Amino acid sequence: MPEIVIRKRATVIEEVFHEGGKPAALPLRRGAVLCVIRNPFAGRYVEDIAGFMDDLTPLGVSMAGSLLKALGGDPAAVQGYGKGAIIGSAGELEHGALWHVPGGYAMREILGEAKAIVPSAKKVGGPGTRLDVPVTHINASYVRSHFDAMEVGISDAPRADELLLALVMTTGSRIHARVGGLKASEIKGEDGLR
Repeated sequence: MPEIVIRKRATVIEEVFHEGGKPAALPLRRGAVLCVIRNPFAGRYVEDIAGFMDDLTPLGVSMAGSLLKALGGDPAAVQGYGKGAIIGSAGELEHGALWHVPGGYAMREILGEAKAIVPSAKKVGGPGTRLDVPVTHINASYVRSHFDAMEVGISDAPRADELLLALVMTTGSRIHARVGGLKASEIKGEDGLR
């Protein structure tokens, strides 16, 4: 498979103190790490692309480790995660789907015992395209307080022949979560859902 050619990386950390209510004692931290790489399949249809997922695995692990470090380095502090990809216009949506396994499993590996599926989003777009990366709790997808999203993007990416790959982690629920549903303290941990 082709080698990975990185043009740039970016890390973004947000600290949310309040959303109009009382400021939290400990702010919610949301972070994203983004990597812009050359799309080796841009401009042509290639039938067998699945092997590129294996090539992306070390990049996923590196990105997940970098993001965890930017959030303080403690895997136990991370409660939510998500992933996404923006495919340049000479690519196709399936090229972004190559990020599902290496991006998701990288975060699970870095975080240890995470059980929930890593939610994802992908789309085709040009430079400056933004993507809302969905976020759920790392151990139970049905924990409603952790349903969230983080908007990501880079002003000059992706170019037509590039992929912008994203990982997102959060340190807690939405800052004023109060709409009921399964609570993080009620997780059974049996199936990644509840």
